[in-house]
Amino acid sequence: MLKTGSISSIYVANTLLNLYAKTNHLSHALTLFDSINDNDKDDVSWNSLINAFSQNHSPSSSSFAISLFRRMMRTNNVIPNAHTLAGVFSAASNLSDVAAGKQAHSVAVKTGCSGDVYVGSSLLNMYCKTGFVFDARKLFDRMPERNTVSWATMISGYASRDIADKAVEVFELMRHEEEIQNEFALTSVLSALTSDVFVYTGRQVHSLAIKNGLLAIVSVANALVTMYAKCGSLDDAVRTFEFSGDKNSITWSAMVTGYAQGGDSDKALKLFNKMHSSGVMPSEFTLVGVINACSDLCAVVEGKQLHGFAFKLGFGFQLYVLSALVDMYAKCGSLADARKGFECVQQPDVVLWTSIITGYVQNGDYEGGLNLYGKMQMERVIPNELTMASVLRACSSLAALDQGKQMHARIIKYGFKLEVPIGSALSAMYTKCGSLDDGYLIFWRMPSRDVISWNAMISGLSQNGHGNKALELFEKMLLEGIKPDPVTFVNLLSACSHMGLVDRGWEYFKMMFDEFNIAPMVEHYACMVDILSRAGKLNEAKEFIESATVDHGLCLWRILLGACKNHRNYELGVYAGEKLVELGSPESSAYVLLSSIYTALGDRENVERVRRIMKDRGVNKEPGCSWIELKSLVHVFVVGDNQHPQVDEIRSELELLTKLMIDEGYQPLLDSLPETVIDNLTGIII
Repeated sequence: MLKTGSISSIYVANTLLNLYAKTNHLSHALTLFDSINDNDKDDVSWNSLINAFSQNHSPSSSSFAISLFRRMMRTNNVIPNAHTLAGVFSAASNLSDVAAGKQAHSVAVKTGCSGDVYVGSSLLNMYCKTGFVFDARKLFDRMPERNTVSWATMISGYASRDIADKAVEVFELMRHEEEIQNEFALTSVLSALTSDVFVYTGRQVHSLAIKNGLLAIVSVANALVTMYAKCGSLDDAVRTFEFSGDKNSITWSAMVTGYAQGGDSDKALKLFNKMHSSGVMPSEFTLVGVINACSDLCAVVEGKQLHGFAFKLGFGFQLYVLSALVDMYAKCGSLADARKGFECVQQPDVVLWTSIITGYVQNGDYEGGLNLYGKMQMERVIPNELTMASVLRACSSLAALDQGKQMHARIIKYGFKLEVPIGSALSAMYTKCGSLDDGYLIFWRMPSRDVISWNAMISGLSQNGHGNKALELFEKMLLEGIKPDPVTFVNLLSACSHMGLVDRGWEYFKMMFDEFNIAPMVEHYACMVDILSRAGKLNEAKEFIESATVDHGLCLWRILLGACKNHRNYELGVYAGEKLVELGSPESSAYVLLSSIYTALGDRENVERVRRIMKDRGVNKEPGCSWIELKSLVHVFVVGDNQHPQVDEIRSELELLTKLMIDEGYQPLLDSLPETVIDNLTGIII
């Protein structure tokens, strides 16, 4: 038609332009549009192209739609109408460009289009999607006419910002003003209910859905399942799921995710298997939910199967799925696989960076976690609260106070508040690095403290020799109404152990179950054995171990063996050591301690026997390692290692200190030391 010149009227041109726009042939539409003289273009010409590009939803198309609108405003023969402005508001929403949206808003007021319900709803959507929900509410309250889209948009706007009470308020207002409630309003208000305090409201909405005959609509059923799961009412979620006749992938995904988030990860995996058997194809969101369930169960085999399935479905490189896979591998201790998944992404977002850093820290590779954080900073990715909490835990574990202070400075720079989890991690970092005053200051500056925060502070005080303060802090914790957890009692028993408070230790051990219904675990039994052992009550510790009702494996006997060596109760030490050998201890310390006890008893035959068993079982003694940070340089020392550049000066200083100790009358306990060290000390003494 262009070649023959058949486009003789703007009507024909607009018809063809509309055809190209609606069939998504945007390049042809643009070519045709540019071929029309600007003076001949009418509002239909501009509207067709602006709406076509805004409905494409890509950032480039939305930007072009706004550029077209500005170009239209520069012409004198066309005035934008309601259809024009609706397209511009949609483009501004896609870009989260509130400035462009406000410019179009002023045009709507100037041209008298702002009262149009279609324009008003589009403008309302723009303000909600750009986060200006309070401006949206002002507009909503002034709208002369509202339709179902207006109500649903306002409710969704509040829901997207987690302002559930306001979402419910608008929903109630709609019920009084509108005779009919549709599925869009119901799903919008249900999406706002994400806390257990709103479960009763959710049930009321559920009843309303039944009353209005909306329960058969799959989107409503899906929203109800999701709402009940997020509110922690899994029984209601399961009932709604089972009564839902037309289940789609979203329904299954909501229930799988609900189980995973509610701690029933095993049920999540079983339900996913049932979903797969039913022939329902999962979405990427379903896969994320079930992969998270594998993370909680440390089910790496099932996680790898899901990894392969994700690739088969074409979701293997989808960012949400990859983030879940990296998190799963890291939590299951498979850091190599986690790192491979991480490196598949060219531009990881903050969620992916946080997953891999947290994985390294949780698996004890603190230096690796800090190195990754450094790379994240080089990539100019802004961390979030969870990133900083993980990095602070790495600094705590390495006792790297200087690096911890640098992280504190960054927390201030990024504007993070001292709330959980940052406040807890920061307080724990200072206390574990020995800076108790700073830790205490951070702790009391926190606006609210959960049980993890209290545990970190109690532990820090205990580990730094302030056991009495740790116990006093526990009493303050109870006064604030915080219920202790198993970790709290481990910290309390540890404090009692360091101070030799046997009776107080027994009180806390009995208090766990009697007052808080917490069944003692192996960690609590270990603390009690340590309390009794340090106090020299070794026979009582032995009886306590033999009466233990938990499967403690080797842990408790190992503690008793070390205590017997320190207290020179060799007879009981032999009993504990032989128990460990009998149980097949894989740790070298048990064999070394038992061998040294036999050495102290002069029993060379049993010394050789223990060493043979150790050799036959392939148990190797791990060399001791320690490090210290001085002037931003970390010095690492390993037993038998002579690589340090100042090793000669260090040895000379050690010999000098040893001679000074001997001159002061101190005598080393030679029977507690390896033979090589005994020979060296004997040479110095002579």
